[in-house]
Amino acid sequence: MKNNINSIAKSQNGITARWLRKFSIKSAAFAGLMLLASCESDLDKINENPNDKATVDPKVLLTYVSRNTFQVNGDNMYVSRMMIGTDGENSYQYMKWNETSFEAYTKSLLNVGKMMEEATKLNNKNYLAIGKFYRAYHFFNLSLKFGSIPYTEAVKGESGITQPKYDSQETVMAGILSELKEANDLINTTDKIEGDIVYNGDATKWKKLINSFRLKILITMSKKMTLGSYSVTSEFASIANNQPLMTSISDNGELKFADAADSRYSMFNSSGYGSSLYMANYFINLFKLRQDPRLFTFAAQTTGAKEAGKPVTDFTGYNGGDPNSSYLDNAALITAKNISKVNDRFYKDPTNEPSSVLSYSELEFILAEAASRGWISGSAKTHYDNAIKASFSFYQTYVKNPGQYFSGFDVNQYLASSLVVYNDADVPEKRLEKIMTQKYMTMFHQSQWTSYYDYLRTGYPEYPLKDGVSAPFRFRYPETEYNYNSTNLKAAVAAQYGGNDDIRSKPWWLQ
Repeated sequence: MKNNINSIAKSQNGITARWLRKFSIKSAAFAGLMLLASCESDLDKINENPNDKATVDPKVLLTYVSRNTFQVNGDNMYVSRMMIGTDGENSYQYMKWNETSFEAYTKSLLNVGKMMEEATKLNNKNYLAIGKFYRAYHFFNLSLKFGSIPYTEAVKGESGITQPKYDSQETVMAGILSELKEANDLINTTDKIEGDIVYNGDATKWKKLINSFRLKILITMSKKMTLGSYSVTSEFASIANNQPLMTSISDNGELKFADAADSRYSMFNSSGYGSSLYMANYFINLFKLRQDPRLFTFAAQTTGAKEAGKPVTDFTGYNGGDPNSSYLDNAALITAKNISKVNDRFYKDPTNEPSSVLSYSELEFILAEAASRGWISGSAKTHYDNAIKASFSFYQTYVKNPGQYFSGFDVNQYLASSLVVYNDADVPEKRLEKIMTQKYMTMFHQSQWTSYYDYLRTGYPEYPLKDGVSAPFRFRYPETEYNYNSTNLKAAVAAQYGGNDDIRSKPWWLQ
């Protein structure tokens, strides 16, 4: 989708007047979305360009927003110790990144707002509800990246707010919880939703995703007792006990890719994936120790194993590089034919597996953690087992020729094995470690940065870090915000971090 935006202004922060004057969308279906009013005179009507409309059906915008939101991002694979680079020093792998952009405001939130505006004109509550979900999703991720962000005044340039204030992280999280509650109340499950490439128009599944995502926000805020007027644990229990949630992998909040222009898997034909990206030994070893065949769907055999004629299902044929070693040391493993590349399906298969923002498997891990913490009644073990089963079901469903990887595999035997089995009698930290480790093992190229945020808040699984290097908590704000909204930004940095906009300044949600 990176070619669908035409000449977004240089600021990229999605807020200032600069890009509002220049913002346009390449496709004719979107052209003219930012016009304030249509012409009324006869002459104007005669001169109207039929491809330059002042309004657009929200179903068109829904397709665009969904496709953009569900793309796969590989950067978190480095920081989460799943992949390594061998052709240069990757800042994510070595935990020393700097700023990132506010592009979610321009690429997504502007169009979400326009979709909701058009839906209001049609009195279509389902597009409003889905718009609130996408607002919650993007503001949630923006806040986790930075801390305080523009929220209540964001994306309101047409109303004259070109330098929005920054809201505290608590305000953002409480606000998006309220928006999701409103979305749940708004959605009409009897009406089919046109333009829906996620659930093919099934509003019931959207309702399940909306409520499941409410639980994701609350569990992510596990270090907090309250979010505004919400009690974290009480709100979680109320939603879990009273609202419809995802119940199988058919409810996954995921995008299925198609072999067509702008619809192919995000990493399809990626030169980096085909040449210099390899697996991290930390990630691979978790699967080897548990004899977990999902490994074969993520990684390729080492060259040495292939030349020796080892079966694809021989765990000794897989090896990774050390994410803390220099890229030159890891490159030496290539020469030694003793390192696994990323499975070539990730860059050779135009459809590959779907990309999720929240899966049924992840929801069951969330419920397992909540039950383990005593937030809800019921069996944490049941939710944990369901989560793992759902993950295997996902790969057995979507990976091509799954029999070559999973033939003879028994998931119940796997769940009973010593390194996997969940025991309610274990101490709380041991139970949490089991849940978070298995949750991590399901997230190769799924759910974006969730694994890293889980690590930051729980400490599990225990990432290998180089001596003297700590895990960053956040990103620096983009330089463009210092240029175009500096007064509000500097006030936010002072309030949160004592004026120190540093990647190791701890944000509110982790305190």
